[in-house]
Amino acid sequence: MEAHYPFTLPPLPYGYDALLPELDERTLHFHHDKHFAAYVDNLNDLLKDRSEYQSWSLERLIQNWPALPEDIRQGVRNNAGGVYSHDLYFKTMRPTPASTPGGALLRAIDRDFGDLQGLKAALRTAALGQFGSGWAWLVTDGDGQLSVRKTPNQDIPLPLTPLLGCDVWEHAYYLLYQNRRGEYFEAWWRLVDWPELTRRYEELTSPRTQYPTP
Repeated sequence: MEAHYPFTLPPLPYGYDALLPELDERTLHFHHDKHFAAYVDNLNDLLKDRSEYQSWSLERLIQNWPALPEDIRQGVRNNAGGVYSHDLYFKTMRPTPASTPGGALLRAIDRDFGDLQGLKAALRTAALGQFGSGWAWLVTDGDGQLSVRKTPNQDIPLPLTPLLGCDVWEHAYYLLYQNRRGEYFEAWWRLVDWPELTRRYEELTSPRTQYPTP
């Protein structure tokens, strides 16, 4: 993802049929090629005549949206959040068989949630408990402490750093699961790319690095 305007839609990191049977091709086409693309296009459109904000990073747009002019403020908040969340969402899934965390991330999960099943239960509660559209997140702070958060709409829990996000907007699952959000959560959980999350957590918590963008 570009550091600032103009943002472009990254390609899907795998084939449209790669996540079957958990997520089908039709869902991925609509979710990535329509919804994600719309957030990218809308954000660029909002910023195209605002040169004073075109150098702002995605994270700065998300965190400092109240400082923007009133006519673009809410639109940037919604669409910058949509770009960030969807970029992370698609990058942190992989085809089955299910993987497992390791290294420092596994130790942190055990410390902060008891075990992997404790983390899953916390994320499931957040995902199913989010009223309406929104997200359930696994985040880390600057000390490597893990926690689960939920946010409405396309709000992002920055300045905490999201490692993983479960999209519970209906467009993420309704074509395949209808209103069965719990079944979708279980399918999504099997797709989590734990080796990638382990690598990223170790980068984030290394004293030699700064927090990168997703």
